[in-house]
Amino acid sequence: MSLRQSLLAAATVTMLGFAVAPASAQTLRYANQGDLKSLDPYTLNESTTHAHLGQVYEGLIARDKDLKIIPGLAERWETPEPTRWRFHLRKGVKFQNGDPFTADDVVFSADRARAKGSNVQARIAADVKVVKVDDNTVDFILTSPNPILHYQWDTWYIMDKKWAEANNATAPTPAAATTPSFASLNANGTGAFTVESHQPGVKTVFKANPNWWRKPEHNLKEIVFTPIGSDATRVAALLSGEVDIMEPVPTQDIGRVDSTPTTQVMKGPELRTIFLGMDQARDELLYSNIKGKNPFKDIKVREAFFKAIDIELIKTRVMRGLSTPSALMIAPQLFPLSKDFTRPKFDPDGAKKLLTEAGYPDGFQVTMDCPNDRYVNDATICQAVVGMLARIGVKVDLLAQPKAQYFAKILKPGGYQSSFYLLGWTPGTSDSHNVLYDIMGCRDDPKSSRGEANVAGYCNKKMDEITDKVLVEPDPAKRDQLIKEAFEIAAKDYAYIPLHQQALAWGVSKKLKVVQRADNQVLPYWMVKEP
Repeated sequence: MSLRQSLLAAATVTMLGFAVAPASAQTLRYANQGDLKSLDPYTLNESTTHAHLGQVYEGLIARDKDLKIIPGLAERWETPEPTRWRFHLRKGVKFQNGDPFTADDVVFSADRARAKGSNVQARIAADVKVVKVDDNTVDFILTSPNPILHYQWDTWYIMDKKWAEANNATAPTPAAATTPSFASLNANGTGAFTVESHQPGVKTVFKANPNWWRKPEHNLKEIVFTPIGSDATRVAALLSGEVDIMEPVPTQDIGRVDSTPTTQVMKGPELRTIFLGMDQARDELLYSNIKGKNPFKDIKVREAFFKAIDIELIKTRVMRGLSTPSALMIAPQLFPLSKDFTRPKFDPDGAKKLLTEAGYPDGFQVTMDCPNDRYVNDATICQAVVGMLARIGVKVDLLAQPKAQYFAKILKPGGYQSSFYLLGWTPGTSDSHNVLYDIMGCRDDPKSSRGEANVAGYCNKKMDEITDKVLVEPDPAKRDQLIKEAFEIAAKDYAYIPLHQQALAWGVSKKLKVVQRADNQVLPYWMVKEP
C-alpha cells in the first residue's frame, strides 16, 4: 500500500554501539518511567506493555527493524478469496513449558482476545470466524474484505490454550481488575525470553529462552526491568551505570546524558500522537459542576477548548522543542495529505467569546484525567493545559496518576470514566484506518469493536461510512482522498484536540547496541551488550 514508503521513512532504525558479533551472555538492566502491572497480553493495548510482553509472547506476524511485516508464528499466508485468509503455522514451535504450538492455540487466542475484559478486541472483528483447518492451518472468514486484517497481529500475542485452561486463565484480565489473575502474574509464550519473576511495581526478571525457534540476535542471558517513576532517579541510575538503557530521557536532561562519556541519547521521530479528548457521549458529565447537561455536546465549547490551547508554548516551554505540533490525530509520516491540514490558531479571546455564546460566560468546572508516567512530560502538559483553560474561565481539577490506575479508569473495561483527558495513540497498523476506526468510530454497537479506544464517545455516522470505504478501497490515491474527507469531518466537528507527536529520547549506555524503531518499542531481543 502507498503508506509503506511513508512508514519506512519514519521508522528509521538507529544503531548505536559496536559492530561485532554477539559476545558472551550479559545481563541487561532496563528502566522505564511506567510499571508493567500485568503479564496478561490482553489486559492493556499500550505499546510499552506490548514491548515488554513481546519478549515472551509472539504473534502470527512480526515486524522487522524497519517495521515491515514479516512472518512470525505463521510462516506464510494467502487469501484464497477476498473474504477468507488462510494462515499456515510454523511447525515445531513450542511454548516455554514444552506444549506444542498448534491451530487450537490460535482459535483459543482469537476467542480470548475478543472476550469481555480484553483491551485488544479490535485486533479481530467480532464477526470474523476463526476456523481450524488442521493442526497447522487456520482460516479467518470475514463478512467483507479487509486487506489490512493482519496489520496489528504482531501484538496480538498467541497464548497456550492448554496452559490457560489448566490455570483457570481462559478469560482475559481486565485493566480495572483489583485482584491479580494467574495470567497477570505468570506467562508462557513462544518468544525469546521467559519470565523468571514478576513483582508489579518493583521488578520483573526475564531469562533467555534456550529453545526459541528463531536464531537469537542478542547476547543477553537475562533482562532486569525496574520501573523508576522519578525522572531524576532514572537519569542518575543511567549515569551511574546501574541501568544500561532507560526511557524516556527527560527533555531537560538530554544534554547532560549526551555529555557524559559513558552514555548517549538516541533520538528520533515517533509515530505517537498526543491529544486531548472530551466526553461527548453522556447527557451529563461525570465530573463537572454543570448538572443536567453536557457542555461538550456543544461544538462551540469544543472549539473554545481547542483555541484556548497554546501549542507553541507547549512545544517550546514544556517539550523544549522535542515535539511536532499536529493538526491531525495521526503522524504526518503515515498520511501524505496531512500537509493539507492546519491547526486552528491560538485565540483565547475568541475562545472566551465562544464559551459565552454557548451559555457559559463564567466558564465551568471539569476534572481532567492524565497519566503521570506514560508519555513524555505528560503531567506537565496537563498542568499547562489547566493554566491555559483558566484564562477562558474554565476551572480544571487535574487528576494525574500512574498509568495502571489511569488506564483502568478511562478505558473500555473501566467504563470510559472520564470527562476530559489526555491520551497518546500509535496506530498499530501504521495506517489512518486504525485511528478512524478505533479512536474516532462510533462505539454505539456493543457487538462491534469499532470505537474501542474512543474514550470521548465522539460519533459521526458519515465518518463511519467513509471509514468502511477506506478499509476496502484498493486505489491508493482514492483511499487517501477518503481518509482526507474523514479527517475533514472530524476537524469541522472539533472531535478531538490533537497536540503533537513527541520525539523519541532513550538514554543508552555506550556499551549497548540498540535498534530504535519509530513505534517506541524497546526490544531487547535485538540488543547486544559489550562486556
